[in-house]
Amino acid sequence: MKIEEQISLQPYNTFHIDATAEYFTVVQNEQELAEVLKSSLAQEHSIYMIGGGSNILLTQPVDGLVVLNKMKGVTIIQEDDEFIDVKFAGGENWHECVLWCVDHNFGGIENLSLIPGTIGAAPIQNIGAYGVELKDVFYEAEAIHIQTHERRIFKHAECDFGYRSSIFKTTLKGQYIITSVTLRLSKNPVFNTSYGNIQQELDVMGITTCSIKAISDAVIRIRQSKLPDPNVIGNAGSFFKNPVIDIDAFNALLMQFPDMPSYKNEHGVKIPAAWLIEHCGPENSSSWKGFREQDFGVHSKQALCLVNYSDASGLDIFNLSERIITSVQHAFNITLEREVNIW
Repeated sequence: MKIEEQISLQPYNTFHIDATAEYFTVVQNEQELAEVLKSSLAQEHSIYMIGGGSNILLTQPVDGLVVLNKMKGVTIIQEDDEFIDVKFAGGENWHECVLWCVDHNFGGIENLSLIPGTIGAAPIQNIGAYGVELKDVFYEAEAIHIQTHERRIFKHAECDFGYRSSIFKTTLKGQYIITSVTLRLSKNPVFNTSYGNIQQELDVMGITTCSIKAISDAVIRIRQSKLPDPNVIGNAGSFFKNPVIDIDAFNALLMQFPDMPSYKNEHGVKIPAAWLIEHCGPENSSSWKGFREQDFGVHSKQALCLVNYSDASGLDIFNLSERIITSVQHAFNITLEREVNIW
């Protein structure tokens, strides 16, 4: 076990923010993680877990121990004629897991292609895109309690999945480290092409016979056309959640904004946050989309994406998000929530 001091986290977050970790270590397996958690350093300091670093905004030095999850491994647990349960170690890259499933023709997560981060973080956020959420294929997760070091298996019903939420973001926030995730995937997949521009992209690609690979390729093309490559421009993908409002509030807004897009669900009406951000703006502009100030701003192709063009600080980007939240609140009486975790 090697623990380093005063390490820059710039290589470990997709915003490329240069913030320093008081202590830093890398774990390759559960045994190494257990050693770290049992150390006197871990007992005396706060623990911060990083996977792909794609869902954090560093606004200050991190006082505590940052643990980089590099646990790897893919194991087939059980299968029958219809389904297969595959266990992925928590440090596996999410998109590489998707591609592995596509290569083996196991369906269920092809619509979630190119989402950044690790699979260990996926249940925390209940990641979702293009009509699919992680909860749709989740079977169970293994996790270790940070304080007691007790190992626990969380079944689907115990995770309290919601829109971009789970028990790991609410009542058990910061208490467990997820070491593996098991997904139940389909050997006879049902294609989901109705959400967004997937079918349109498939038509552009000349696809006449659908497959999970075709859907994955279409989603990748769509995402690449809208979102900047974090290796080129620092970002964390979608910075805000899509808000859900009640039907009465939506009907009132619709009278004022008849072109407002919406999606009804069991909780009310979901409004695309990107549309809200595009339709209000700073004092000198009618829209936040494409806004830039010094080295930070809002991406020109996707209003949900806040970006660090070069040397912005985490506080620069956080303060921009505050301005956008206030602007949307004033324009629509809707309060946006950040999807990105603020450190």
